[in-house]
Amino acid sequence: MAKRIVGTTPRQDGYRMPAEFEKQAGVWMLWPERPDNWRMGAKPAQAAFCRVAEAILQFESVTVGVSPAQYQNARAKLPPEVRVVEILADDAWVRDSGPTFLVDDRGGMRAVDWTFNAWGGLYDGLYFPWANDDRVAQKICEIEGVDSYRTEGFVLEGGSIHVDGEGTVLTTEMCLLSEGRNPHLTKGQIEKMLLEYLGCEKVLWLKDGVDPDETNGHIDDVACFVAPGEVACIWSDDPNHPFYGEAQAAYKALSTFVDAKGRKLKIHKLCLTEKPCLLQGAETIDYAEGSIPRENGEVSIASYMNFLIVNGGVIVPQYGDKNDALALKQIAEMFPDRRVVGVHTLEVAYGGGNIHCITQQVPAAGGATCRAL
Repeated sequence: MAKRIVGTTPRQDGYRMPAEFEKQAGVWMLWPERPDNWRMGAKPAQAAFCRVAEAILQFESVTVGVSPAQYQNARAKLPPEVRVVEILADDAWVRDSGPTFLVDDRGGMRAVDWTFNAWGGLYDGLYFPWANDDRVAQKICEIEGVDSYRTEGFVLEGGSIHVDGEGTVLTTEMCLLSEGRNPHLTKGQIEKMLLEYLGCEKVLWLKDGVDPDETNGHIDDVACFVAPGEVACIWSDDPNHPFYGEAQAAYKALSTFVDAKGRKLKIHKLCLTEKPCLLQGAETIDYAEGSIPRENGEVSIASYMNFLIVNGGVIVPQYGDKNDALALKQIAEMFPDRRVVGVHTLEVAYGGGNIHCITQQVPAAGGATCRAL
C-alpha cells in the first residue's frame, strides 16, 4: 500500500531522482480528450499519442491513464500490449501533473508529488479548475505501490527540471521564478527545495525557455542531460528564427557551467525546425470559460529537444519539417548505443507540448522489471 511520507525529505532519506538515461521499468501517459485544448475533438491528438505509445513499446512497457468516458475508445485504439487504467485528469500532460520518481542505492523507489496549478494558477495558468490534474501523481503512486512525498504549497512541473543522476539539476529562471508558481519564496529557497526533493547537490540555472506563454519556459524544450557531464542544447544560426535568441543564450550559458562533480559540460547542438510551427485548425477547438483560447497562426512550440530517452532507444518528435532528418541524425550521434525512433507529433505540438511532455518514466528499482528489447 502506498503511503505519504511526512517529516523528512528524499535527500535526508537517501533518495535521488535518476537521470532519464538510467534503466527504466516503463512509461506512463495520459489520454488526450479536452476539446478546448485539442483541435477536432482531440481525435488527431489521440492518433499521435497512439503512435508515441507504439514507439515506446518497442523498448519497454506503457501504461495509459484515461477518463471513464474515454476508456473504451482508448482501449480500442491503443495497442493491446498497453495497460489502460481509469484516471480522471484535466488534461494529458503527465510529465507535469504526474509524479517524479526517485531511487536509492538499496533498490528502493519513492516519488515526489508536486503541487500542480496548471502552469501558473490564477495568475497566468492555462485553465481552471485543475484539481483532477493535481491528484494524478497520487493516483499513479497508488497504482505503482510507491510511497510519496507531497510538496503541499510548493508548485513544480516535471518538464521544468532535468537531472544528470549525479547531483546536478538543470532548470530555467523563467519558469521556476515565475509569479504564478512560488512567489512567496526566494530563488535560494526554491533552489533548496529542488536539492532536498531531488536528492541533488547543485542547480544550474538557464535564464529563459522558449515557451513563455504556456509553460513559462520549461527546460525540456531547451536543453537536457544526455550522459554524465554532457548536455544537448537547441541551436539555430538563423537570426530570424523565433527561438534564435534563447538558443544562443542557452548555449553560451551552458558553456560556462560546471556540474556537481566539477565537470565542465560537453555540449551537443540540436537543430530547431527550419520554419516555425504555426497552429492550424484553431476554429475546431472548443471555447470554454477558464481556458486560454487558441488562434490560427500562433507559434506552436515544436522542439526536437522534447524527446524521451527509453531503454535502448530515444523517441523523437517529427514535424514534417526540412530539419526532421537532421534532428534524428544529431540525436543518434549523442546516443550511439541507442536506436533513435522518430514519431510524427505535430498534433501534440498544436496542443502545447511534445513527447517528453506527455510521458513520465518509471525507473527500474525496487524489484520493478522492464521489457527491454
